Amino acid sequence: MRLPPTVNVGPQVAARGALAVPGSKSLTNRALVVAALAEGVSTLRGALVAEDSEVMVQALLKLGARVEARGTEVTVVGAGGPLPAREAELDLRLSGTSIRFLAAAAALGDGRFRLDGNARMRERPIQELLDALEQLGARAYAENGDGCPPVVIEARGLAGGRARLRGDRSSQFLSGLLLAAPYAGAPVTLEVEGELLSKPFVDMTIDLMADFGVRVARDGYRRFDVTPGRYRGHDHRIEGDAMAAGYFWAAAAVSGGEVTITNLGRGTRQGDARLASVLEEMGARVTWGATDVTVAGPPGGRLRGGFAFDLNDMPDQAQTLAVVALFADAPVRIHNVGNLRIKETDRLTAMAVELGKLGALVEEGDDELTVHPLATAPERPVVLETYGDHRMAMALAVAGARIPNVVIQDPACVAKTYPGFFTDFLGLLGGRLS
Repeated sequence: MRLPPTVNVGPQVAARGALAVPGSKSLTNRALVVAALAEGVSTLRGALVAEDSEVMVQALLKLGARVEARGTEVTVVGAGGPLPAREAELDLRLSGTSIRFLAAAAALGDGRFRLDGNARMRERPIQELLDALEQLGARAYAENGDGCPPVVIEARGLAGGRARLRGDRSSQFLSGLLLAAPYAGAPVTLEVEGELLSKPFVDMTIDLMADFGVRVARDGYRRFDVTPGRYRGHDHRIEGDAMAAGYFWAAAAVSGGEVTITNLGRGTRQGDARLASVLEEMGARVTWGATDVTVAGPPGGRLRGGFAFDLNDMPDQAQTLAVVALFADAPVRIHNVGNLRIKETDRLTAMAVELGKLGALVEEGDDELTVHPLATAPERPVVLETYGDHRMAMALAVAGARIPNVVIQDPACVAKTYPGFFTDFLGLLGGRLS
């Protein structure tokens, strides 16, 4: 459905209900790449249906993969090795996972490949990945010499060997290299310098590779060794997106409601699911089932503050937690999330600005935000900007579960990962899109 230019969030009641969220974007795009390289046929069930996954599917088709998507079920006939295209121009829009994973996958092939995106994508650094690919024998460079897309891969296969990369930029660089590494000509050793960001996403990558038949030897998060091998196609179920679930858990917490996510459970591999435990520390009640998670907020959404939360393992939940912190009884500090500045927008500054429009005091540091409790709700409608960032739109909607007069500008940006978000979110509040 086409969204209006703005959405008024409400009514302000306790959020209640149960729903299945879309499939995990992180798992979907990893599984698509692995299945395309695998021997045999894979069926991905519960896959994400949104712009980011569509970008990946279309790019794989241009690279010669055989992919057929039927809603949340995707069939991939694996190439049994590097993808066959000899050249391709890939428009990856603003899909960070797509450009990072496909730069490494394209390097396995034989030909010239150009990977580009929209204006914001052209501002997002990727040099660390290109340097690592060069160390493994590829020819990979930023076309404009600025370390950002467009990226050109002049591929003759990956020779293998050893590559070093910094851990403080993006874990997706490491994940992209890991996904491609089994198809290098010789064993690959990847060494991480410094502290690795977003560790659970790397665990997710390694677990997925094992599901498709390739195991990675590792020394913690410092060194990863991959010997040549082949993925094996199979039926693979993708669980619900824990990042998306977080918005609904947060709405329950701040409104004193109760929300159950029905396609995510205690065995989840996703680091973003830890937000439920953070909300529990702040006073919510959390119940984990095998295939579902329920979060119930305290009466009136009266949450505890006075905490400092290190969200390095789930930085994208920082925006949601920043909104939740408005309704705590003491300030909440969210730190070790500096990489949010190189996402779809500078999410730290953007969140500080938008929460300020609601009347909140927000202290911004290089890699942190401290959010003070909101003293009074605005009396007049406040239009909150989304910066074309799906996560800004969805996180800011949480404020509207408790505060009247919250208006979200450009809500259609949620199509990147969750086209039906506002229908689902307002539905839990007993409202609907007008």
